[in-house]
Amino acid sequence: MVVHLFGAKSSPIVANFALRKTAEENRSKSSVEAVNTVLKNFYVDDCLKSVSTSAQAVALRNNLTKLCASGGFHLTKWASNSRALLASVPESERVADVRDLDLSKDALPAERALGVLWCVNSDVFKFKVNLKEKPVTRRGILSVTSSIYDPLGFLAPVILPSKILMQQLCREKLAWDDDIPEQSAEKWITWLHGLNHLADFSVPRCIKPVDFGVSTSAQLHHFSDASEVGYGVVSYLRLLNADGLTHCAFMMGKSRVAPLKQTTIPRMELTAAVVAVKTDKMLKDELELELNESVFWTDSTTVLRYIDSEGLRFKTFVANRIAIIRESTKPQQWRYINTSMNPADCASRGLTCERFMKNVSWIHGPSFLKEPESKWPETNHDLSTNVDDSEVKHSASVNLVCAVDGTDTVNKLITYYSDWYKLKRAVAWILRFKDMIMQRSNQVTAKNRKVQSCDTNFTAQNCRALTMQDLTRAENEIIKFTQNQRFKEEMSMLQKGNQSVKKNSCLSKMDPIFQDGLLRVGGRLGRSAMPECVKHPIIIPKDSHVTTLLLRD
Repeated sequence: MVVHLFGAKSSPIVANFALRKTAEENRSKSSVEAVNTVLKNFYVDDCLKSVSTSAQAVALRNNLTKLCASGGFHLTKWASNSRALLASVPESERVADVRDLDLSKDALPAERALGVLWCVNSDVFKFKVNLKEKPVTRRGILSVTSSIYDPLGFLAPVILPSKILMQQLCREKLAWDDDIPEQSAEKWITWLHGLNHLADFSVPRCIKPVDFGVSTSAQLHHFSDASEVGYGVVSYLRLLNADGLTHCAFMMGKSRVAPLKQTTIPRMELTAAVVAVKTDKMLKDELELELNESVFWTDSTTVLRYIDSEGLRFKTFVANRIAIIRESTKPQQWRYINTSMNPADCASRGLTCERFMKNVSWIHGPSFLKEPESKWPETNHDLSTNVDDSEVKHSASVNLVCAVDGTDTVNKLITYYSDWYKLKRAVAWILRFKDMIMQRSNQVTAKNRKVQSCDTNFTAQNCRALTMQDLTRAENEIIKFTQNQRFKEEMSMLQKGNQSVKKNSCLSKMDPIFQDGLLRVGGRLGRSAMPECVKHPIIIPKDSHVTTLLLRD
């Protein structure tokens, strides 16, 4: 083949590589801004770019067209909120809805920008929810909820109630196509009707007002919160101009339902804080702005204590998340905000469409961000970590007792050998000697003549060469002893008739069974026709000397 097939799995990456290669090979022939636009502002075959003035837009469009044409890429379907730019584009190259418009008076239409509805005339993002009728089942609810495309999280508080309802139906273990309970159906229908209010909802596309001027300072503010039903994060960009005026712009919102497995509110607050840190890292990578140090807000004093602590050791869940937070931020960047002022509270609890439309702080941010830093909320709580916190690992005294018992002798025997076969032979002879002693003790009451004849018989019998049965018995006894040393509690439970071991046991995932005095792996293979040793392999400790000998062998 001399061409790439259209629609192959590799098509997007091949097209993207060719486009980027075109830009890199023509760096010297085109403007820096045009090259950077190709490298940073294309998503497959769509380009989205914003510049300060119409003159810059026209110049960039011309340079971009020439640059792409040098690689065989023909740019078309242009749309812009700048009528001057559209006027400089031939009608055949404009997007279809703009070709027949009178640019001097006609309103510009709405377009889709990477799936988001962009009202070009007013330069705002809008939502046009045209939902198809679906059955009131888990499958129908999931289909409708997933069809609302909102990558930046403008509608995060509105969508959360449908996610909570979906989770509740999962908790009730309803099948995908079962009719849902009447009370849940009423909640769903009410939520659907509320979506009609979103027709009047809009968000400015530009993060800076038209007459704001040059920004002298830019700073990201991240708010996180959690509740019994969910947790969420919302991020804003705070801009300051030369006149001292401030503007706060919505950047991204996220809301997630609480896990099915019940967890504590402090843990969920900490999880939300981690999401805020990850969002901050992503926005810093994507925004082409010189940013000041980010600020993180939470209404959880427990989370602030965790982040501020230096010398305490936490349990695994908290320790892992604190490590992520401390790796990317400093404790000084974290601040306290009262719940009533926290806009992330909307994302953690959800809002009806009516309440969402009346809520001002979600899109525009809390009012105090427009004030000087001296007027921002301050923490009036004692952040010294509470030593009684259940997430803190407490020091414990460890006492060592040296006990000497019979197992020490057997351990010496096992560790003496460095070869599995030699160990089995030694144990096999010891077991045969043990059998001889036991038989002799049982014959003490017999007559002397009979004892002598038996002794002669017995001695000859026990001096014969070891058989495969002797070695197999020795192997089982060695493993039985090793298991009893490491898994004594598990063996005791299964011997008493329990069906399983404790959940905190290291063997719980193996579903162990007790068979012929040995611990073996359980599971559904027991119903198969395979050999017993294949269906239920013997369990051995991973760090014992016997295991080492087996691996060597």
